[in-house]
Amino acid sequence: MNNIQAFRIVPGEPADLAGRDPGDRLDVADKRAGVAERAELVDHMRVLQNRLWAEERRALLVVFQGMDASGKDGTIRRVFSGVNPQGCPVTAFKLPSPADLAHDYLWRVHLAAPRRGEIGIWNRSHYEDAVTVLVRGLITEAERDQRLGHIRGFERMLHEEGTEIIKVFLHISRDEQRARLQSRLDDPDKRWKFDASDLEARKQWDEYQQAYEVALSGTSTTEAPWYVVPGDHKWARDVAVGRILVAKLREMDPQFPPPMSGLDGIRVE
Repeated sequence: MNNIQAFRIVPGEPADLAGRDPGDRLDVADKRAGVAERAELVDHMRVLQNRLWAEERRALLVVFQGMDASGKDGTIRRVFSGVNPQGCPVTAFKLPSPADLAHDYLWRVHLAAPRRGEIGIWNRSHYEDAVTVLVRGLITEAERDQRLGHIRGFERMLHEEGTEIIKVFLHISRDEQRARLQSRLDDPDKRWKFDASDLEARKQWDEYQQAYEVALSGTSTTEAPWYVVPGDHKWARDVAVGRILVAKLREMDPQFPPPMSGLDGIRVE
């Protein structure tokens, strides 16, 4: 699967999570080739991010969603390993604070939107307020549908104000999730990652898949598309995300600002 558009949810069409293979290895021969390509993609991203940071006219927002243990942390750590952290803030959205709950549900995410010149990375996002809260019975389907409308408008506004948006759903199988959660339990160095609530959410796997199906299908737009990335093989996942981001940054084609005039002949003593 060489064409990254194969991962994209076409606006107006269903996400079809059940029909997508989370174990897809793309067109990459093996893990070694995947790791090598990821390194090349990281180098490309370093150059393009530096231009975006210098240009300081537009921003790029990258949203990561997925089931527990789908690899959001690992993807961010590997794919963005070469970028300048000054221009690449990461926001991990956890349970809302009392201050968050005193505002509308989009308040805290809007505060975290990237500034011009930045690549903003969201580890989870406003989509928790349309998916997780529905599965937990905190809102109705009618309220969820209303929120999806809010979200489309919010993302359209960000886009019109100069923020490009890429949304990535890390698609893993139920068997792979089981293996990863068990690995956290078995390894003392990974147990800090384990949360008992993950097991409760796992019991509602089908409900989460259906909720994501509706949310992704209803919010993949021209200005803020969703990409469903196969996540069972970490190296293939990283390559897919890297390809998507490099393609987007090349499309944006950020440029260094023109040099200041009158500097010729100046010598620093």
